[in-house]
Amino acid sequence: MATIMIVDDSNFTRRTHRRILESEGHIVHEASSGMSAIESYFVHRPDLVLLDLTMEDMGGLEVLKQLRAMQAEARVVVVSADVQRTTVQLVAESGAVRFLGKPVTAEGLLDCVRAALAESSP
Repeated sequence: MATIMIVDDSNFTRRTHRRILESEGHIVHEASSGMSAIESYFVHRPDLVLLDLTMEDMGGLEVLKQLRAMQAEARVVVVSADVQRTTVQLVAESGAVRFLGKPVTAEGLLDCVRAALAESSP
């Protein structure tokens, strides 16, 4: 299984996603802010990052940019309630491998994670 980092300022979202991912055997790390995500990525080098766009200290697109600067092949799935076409396009242009709209179902999350892990890095 994979090592996955969940980056979201919502405790509920992190806890829910963790439970779903761990039920499939994944190792999960959490970060509640953009800065802690960057620090945690450096330490854990996860196979995949699930990244929220809206956080207080640093927006998800900036976090994505920083992660891709640290490791060009970083695999990031943006998970956001902002499902506007322009947002989805901007996320793709920024190097995310996938976009998943909130609210997320367990099946939708697991399908997205499987697909993202199966793809080669951008």
